[in-house]
Amino acid sequence: MIKTRFAPSPTGYLHIGGIRTAIFNYAFAKKHNGKFFLRIEDTDIERSTQEAVDKILEGMSWLNLNHDGDIVYQAKNFNRHKEIIAQLLQHGHAYECYSSKEDLEQMRQDCEKKGIKPKYDGTWRPEEGKTLPPVPEGVTPVIRLKNPLDGNVTWEDQVKGQISVCNEELDDLILQRSDGSPTYNLSVVVDDADMGITHVIRGNDHINNTPRQINIYKACGFDIPSFAHLSMIHGEDGQKLSKRHGAASVTEYRELGYLPEAVNNYLARLGWSHGDAEIFSLDELCELFSLKSITSSPSQFDIKKLQWLNNHYLKQKNFEEIEVLLTPQFAKRFSDRKQLLGIFDLYKDRCNSLRDFEVNAEMVLTKPENISHELIEKYISDISINRLQNLRDLFNASDFTSESIETILKAYVKTEQIKFPEVAMPLRVVLLGTDQSPSVGQIIALLGKDDFNNRLSEQI
Repeated sequence: MIKTRFAPSPTGYLHIGGIRTAIFNYAFAKKHNGKFFLRIEDTDIERSTQEAVDKILEGMSWLNLNHDGDIVYQAKNFNRHKEIIAQLLQHGHAYECYSSKEDLEQMRQDCEKKGIKPKYDGTWRPEEGKTLPPVPEGVTPVIRLKNPLDGNVTWEDQVKGQISVCNEELDDLILQRSDGSPTYNLSVVVDDADMGITHVIRGNDHINNTPRQINIYKACGFDIPSFAHLSMIHGEDGQKLSKRHGAASVTEYRELGYLPEAVNNYLARLGWSHGDAEIFSLDELCELFSLKSITSSPSQFDIKKLQWLNNHYLKQKNFEEIEVLLTPQFAKRFSDRKQLLGIFDLYKDRCNSLRDFEVNAEMVLTKPENISHELIEKYISDISINRLQNLRDLFNASDFTSESIETILKAYVKTEQIKFPEVAMPLRVVLLGTDQSPSVGQIIALLGKDDFNNRLSEQI
């Protein structure tokens, strides 16, 4: 059975690149009727926080990336990691190293003088016929992997193709620190093996760990999973995606008014494709997903594309579905459902996010203050004021429906032999404080007779 995992560290926010990794792991597992697990890699005690764990779980839940089984907390596997390290020592695949920080610094300087890559020189590495230095008193050793000295580490990466690294380039990496805590590479291998992970799908920033981890798998006698390394996501400027390119945490996109369907859809298309298709539900993604369709080139984050997708999904929803997603602050201020429904129908094609809807709804439902001098200069004159007064009388004599108001507007511009914007723009400015809005007739009907007359009287 296919088993994948998403393994974030709770040392910061859950960013867009991490969520894309989760989506790909989820889709690959579900495509093959497999299992998708969540592991919290919380072994960095000083930097890991419960708040970060909560944000990870919140983001996963919001995006409907439901994991199988219980959440695995890596820190709880501490004793298991130590058990494997003891076995590696027992079978000669690891050794104690007493080199001090000063020794290691000297090794680094010596390598630099020789123009070679800095690495541990094997002072404490046991070999047949080799005499080790005397063990220093009062020094707790680190435990190092006895990495092969020759040959290559080769794997068929499911995204990058075949990758081969010479063992000579690899260090005898540390498996256990002097304080007794296991290191990341050891912990990851043991947890993946114990969880039965068959495919490790992760970011390209982990690719340098892979040959080291493969050697740990071999030393432990574990089955080696398949690896797939995802290329980085760049900002629109071509640089690595970071907080300066927009929202940092995936939950920030929720606060900005994006829908989970849009975020999942957009991130799935960042590096993966199925022909020219752009719109995918999460279920459709799982049906179509293939590691072979992931590009090995970096992807570029395009906020306008995300907005376009979000607009698409917003237009698919009815008002009842949208209403429950509005912020509590907005819902508290504006509770007239009939008005909100009318505004939603008017503005949903123009909104790229839920927050866009709230902003537009607030503009319609709130009397404009401090209308810009530029708009008044451009649209408000004695002539336009006279026209608005005439229209006010005609509207008030009608049943004040959008149909009757629009009929009156069309008849008026025809009788006066003027263009429609000559009355529509001044109406928008005095009623909304802007010259941009959908049908002005429908806006007037939404306001209702009393609000319309009050706003008009205040401005003219």
